Parts: sequence; structure tokens; C-alpha cells
Amino acid sequence: MKALNILYAFLGGAIVGCSAAILFAPEKGEDIREKICNLVKRKGIKISDAEVDELVAELARTEE
Repeated sequence: MKALNILYAFLGGAIVGCSAAILFAPEKGEDIREKICNLVKRKGIKISDAEVDELVAELARTEE
């Protein structure tokens, strides 16, 4: 069970790190949000545009 928690923590950190890297890329925010939606949907995770906007806002707040 402990190994599974470590794996989840690693995967969560990797997702947040990748998201932050994408967010700071020199592209328009609309294009980035669309890329995030498409990537997540390809992985089989259902997410709305509003949820992506919330994630972007949360990541922006944690970087300040």
C-alpha cells in the first residue's frame, strides 16, 4: 500500500510539473488550455473547460 501511495504522489507531481511547464510556454493561454484538454481527454480523463481554467488559476496562484 505504501508503494502505491508513493507512485500516486510521483504521478501527481509529474502532472503538476508538466502542467506548469506548459503554462509558462510562450503561447497564448487559449491554445495552452486547449492542448491540456486534448491531452487529458486522450488519456481517458473527462474534464470540462471550466475545470481546466480552475487548474490554470490554481497553478498560477501557487507560483506567486
